Amino acid sequence: MSASAGPVLLAGALVLVDQATKIAAVKWLTYQQALPVLPGFNLTLMHNPGAAFSFLADAGGWQRWFFAALALAVSIWLVFLIRASAPSGRLYRLGLTLILGGAVGNLIDRLRLGYVIDFVELYYRAWSWPAFNVADSAITIGAGFFLLGTLGSTQADDAVKG
Repeated sequence: MSASAGPVLLAGALVLVDQATKIAAVKWLTYQQALPVLPGFNLTLMHNPGAAFSFLADAGGWQRWFFAALALAVSIWLVFLIRASAPSGRLYRLGLTLILGGAVGNLIDRLRLGYVIDFVELYYRAWSWPAFNVADSAITIGAGFFLLGTLGSTQADDAVKG
C-alpha cells in the first residue's frame, strides 16, 4: 500500500460515516425538534445553507455554489499537501486527512441538497452551540492536529505512532 493510500482510505471512511449519520438524522429526526439524549446534548435536525455558524445563510442562494467551489478547491489542495508531506509528519498528515474527509462530506450535501445537514446540538442552560455534524467535528479535530503537526510537536507525533 502506498503512503498516500492510508489517508485516502481514512478520508473515504470518514465521508461514509458522515453521510450515513446524516441519512439516519433525516430518517429519524424531525426538522428543528430537539430529541434530548443527555443533559447538554440533543439531536436536532437542522439545514445550514451557510458556512460555519450559519455565516451567509441568508445570502440568497449564491453562497451554495461559492462554498461548494471553495470546498472543492480546498479538497484538491489538501490532497496535494497530503501527497507532498513526509510520512514522518503523521500528525500533520492526519490533520489534513480529517479536514479533507470533513470538507468532502459537507461538499456532498451542498451539491446534492443546497445546504449542509447538521444534527448535533450541545448546550448549557440558556447557552447553545450551533448545530454541527460528523464532518464539522472532523474538520475541527483535523485543524487541531494540523496545527500541532505544523508546530513540529514531536511528543504529539510520537503519541500518534503508538
